[in-house]
Amino acid sequence: MLQNIVIGQYVPVSSPLHRLDSRAKLLCLLALASIVFLANEFWSYSALLATVAAFVLLSRVPVKFFLKGLLPVFILVIFTFLLHAFFTNEGQVLFTILGFSIYSGGIEQGVFIAVRIGALVAFASLLTLTTAPIDLTDGFEFFLRPFKRFGLPAHEMSLMMSISIRLIPTLLLEADRILKAQAARGADFTKGSLKTRLETMTAFIIPLFVRSFKRAEDMATAMDARGYRGGEGRTKLRVLKWRLQDTVACMVVIGVGVVLALLRDG
Repeated sequence: MLQNIVIGQYVPVSSPLHRLDSRAKLLCLLALASIVFLANEFWSYSALLATVAAFVLLSRVPVKFFLKGLLPVFILVIFTFLLHAFFTNEGQVLFTILGFSIYSGGIEQGVFIAVRIGALVAFASLLTLTTAPIDLTDGFEFFLRPFKRFGLPAHEMSLMMSISIRLIPTLLLEADRILKAQAARGADFTKGSLKTRLETMTAFIIPLFVRSFKRAEDMATAMDARGYRGGEGRTKLRVLKWRLQDTVACMVVIGVGVVLALLRDG
């Protein structure tokens, strides 16, 4: 399941979202992350889900691949739903299970919070799925550049953020391989006392750290061999250009925010 997570992966297809400027996509993501919290009732959450579906279709990323990547997050969503369902005492009592009274307000809050989490993860996943690593780095650097006057290394920070995002699926794949390898050697991470499980986990954590540091060292050596010396004096082969379609995309996101705000007030 770990290797199915889509956050950090890039799918090189031709789509309206892929053709947008990375700066526009970062602004849209920031706006959408805020808009998610405007939803507070059935119709506004329905509009939010429709927005997620529309962006997924516009990205032309295979829907099956996208949904499969959200399965690991589904565990968190279910946990959040159950937490609200069992411990939110609002509305009418629907039924009682294991001594816990399930209220209508708890079910409602659980569903709404689960939708919010799912929407946030979906929007973040779409950013990396539709943005090439170099464009994502340039986008981060553009917004961090004003802070250079305060001594912030904008290029280095943006590169670090981009590499960190892109390494998420790689490290998860490494973790999955190590788990399978240790299981093949007889390691069982689900049985025994807590102390036994923690001791068994060292057989997973130590190799993961070793491989992570080895990968980081190889990357640093490769960058050094290619003459990387930071952002000072560097030129760009691909220059970001803001187009009409980027303005339209931002206006559409603003329009979604206005609709959700009106539904919230209504």
